[in-house]
Amino acid sequence: MENLPGVYTLDIQQGNMIDQETIDQLRPGMNKRQVLYIMGSPMLLDPFQQQRWDYIFSEQLEGGARLQKKVTLLFDEDQLIGVQGDFRPSSKPTERVSHETTIVLPKRKLDKTVWEKITGVFGSDETSSSTIEFKKPTDNNTIDNDPLTPSSRIN
Repeated sequence: MENLPGVYTLDIQQGNMIDQETIDQLRPGMNKRQVLYIMGSPMLLDPFQQQRWDYIFSEQLEGGARLQKKVTLLFDEDQLIGVQGDFRPSSKPTERVSHETTIVLPKRKLDKTVWEKITGVFGSDETSSSTIEFKKPTDNNTIDNDPLTPSSRIN
């Protein structure tokens, strides 16, 4: 049944993605929070051995043979003290290179605010718009020239 032509088989991946690049970031003395950031949550947490985290990754491509990898991390209190399993950390420090790109977009020029666009579509209910003009202050001692007093001209 596996070799029938035209039959589609799924790639099946289960567990935490484990590769050498990820394991190379681990260092003795890292705290659990740092390890969680690098490795993610462990697949298995033993309630009787809380200082041991197990990571398992299983992959089966196109119905072929199943590949399984396992890594166990050992802690003393909150510090990483050992790595066991299919991978070993390198002796040289490594940095994970980000493959993300940042795009800077230019600021948009808005001719009108959203409210002006909305009210422009529906128009105004009044037949003539009223405008209030304020006088410019010439003499601050008189009430008639108060800048906050509207002039008598209203359109």
